Amino acid sequence: MTGRENPAGTFPAVLLSKCWFLCGPTACGKTALSLSLADRLNAEIVALDSMTLYRGMDIGTAKPSLAERSQIPHHLIDVLDPCDDFSLAQYLTAAEAVCHDIVSRGRCPLFVGGTGLYLRGVLRGVFEGPAADWDLRRELEAQLQQIGNVALHQELQQVDPVTALRLHPNDSRRVIRAIEVFRLTGRPLSTQQEQGPRPLEQRTPHVYWLSPPRDWLYQRINVRVEQMFAEGLVQEVRKLIVSPQGLSQTARQGLGYKEVIDAFESGMTSDRPTPELIDLIQTRTRQFAKRQHTWFRNLEECRPIPITGSETISELTEQIANIGCSEGTPQI
Repeated sequence: MTGRENPAGTFPAVLLSKCWFLCGPTACGKTALSLSLADRLNAEIVALDSMTLYRGMDIGTAKPSLAERSQIPHHLIDVLDPCDDFSLAQYLTAAEAVCHDIVSRGRCPLFVGGTGLYLRGVLRGVFEGPAADWDLRRELEAQLQQIGNVALHQELQQVDPVTALRLHPNDSRRVIRAIEVFRLTGRPLSTQQEQGPRPLEQRTPHVYWLSPPRDWLYQRINVRVEQMFAEGLVQEVRKLIVSPQGLSQTARQGLGYKEVIDAFESGMTSDRPTPELIDLIQTRTRQFAKRQHTWFRNLEECRPIPITGSETISELTEQIANIGCSEGTPQI
């Protein structure tokens, strides 16, 4: 495969051919549609989300409810403690094992989520890069404390503008890793991650992403964030940060969680969020949705499913299933 330096990080092509993917930006309606589509395909759902892996992080991740998970088996949800870190390579290993189990029982793995990095990893494989240099990481973390997220992100822009464009300045863990890789290898991380798509005979044709109108999506995001606070997001974060083990760097970067943690560290004592905090998370979630759109649009394996927001779940289920039928899918 073009540009692949780590064959061990490749999802098996035979297994991939049996998988379906339902992706899309946050708040676009994936969860409800995934339950209907999974029922249609005789599928089990594999979460394609870097944050729903964590136990206790329920409200801020818009995790499927227990009632929803009781309708269709879900995998790779609530498998980590918030103190745990988790890499893309670890996710691929876990997802491969889950998919083997699902297929062995005569069912179809249906990946559902919006983490573009995980999607690309499953579709194309992963470049693991050099082992962590903990002295260098501590140096970069100290630099982060001195100069701040934005300035460190600007340093990344100088050495790896492609990765800098993909990463938000607040994603300090990945910004530090990208700078670390450059300093250790002398090459930008982006050039080392240039795994091209698999040959056609090694792909699955069933990679679909919901592409909604921006104004409709942004309104749904704004409403969702307000609902999260109404359901107790602040209390959820408070419980996480006072736990004896604390939160890993990965968990702390979760959208919504980071902003509430920062508010606590800046002196917020009330469980009632300020309008400014709500607006900040709404803004950053809209920015995140825009980056998700870019991920899916730029992966040639992904087939867009334009939606207006007026379609019913049944209509979208049949639309996607009919596309699968037209491609000779045996699972339907």
